[in-house]
Amino acid sequence: MTGPATDDEPDAPVLFAEQGSSWWPVLWGPLFAAIGAGVEATTGPVHWLPWFVVGVGLFGIATVWVSARRKVYLVRLTTGTLTQGREHLATSRIAAITDVGTPTGAKILGGGWTAPRRTTEIPVRLDDGKVVLAWARDYDGLRDALRRLVEPEAGHVE
Repeated sequence: MTGPATDDEPDAPVLFAEQGSSWWPVLWGPLFAAIGAGVEATTGPVHWLPWFVVGVGLFGIATVWVSARRKVYLVRLTTGTLTQGREHLATSRIAAITDVGTPTGAKILGGGWTAPRRTTEIPVRLDDGKVVLAWARDYDGLRDALRRLVEPEAGHVE
């Protein structure tokens, strides 16, 4: 199920996407350091070098954290590939989304032991009969996008 990081169709339209994190948390460290320096300025001389080191250090730690979250918690669905974290599944392998039960011990896409926190699992039946669990924070959005892709008749109401 794991494949290369690129889609077979690089210009394929993105049907659903969730980034693992936004980049704004990298500003927390410099903001806290600026507030600390501001509070220190009200009580006497400011020690600029330590506050600068604290701000840069927290910025660096947050950058590593956000970068990891953006890779591990990425959800992306195109017409050719479902990406869950660092795992890629060809959409041609997906047989069903509707009326799929969740067997005990079903594999979680993305390589973890469990689905990431604050996400909901979506059982997916593959072409070989195995059931795997996709996941997303926006459960309805991913499920509907998968259903429209895999079961085209599900998108048409008569």
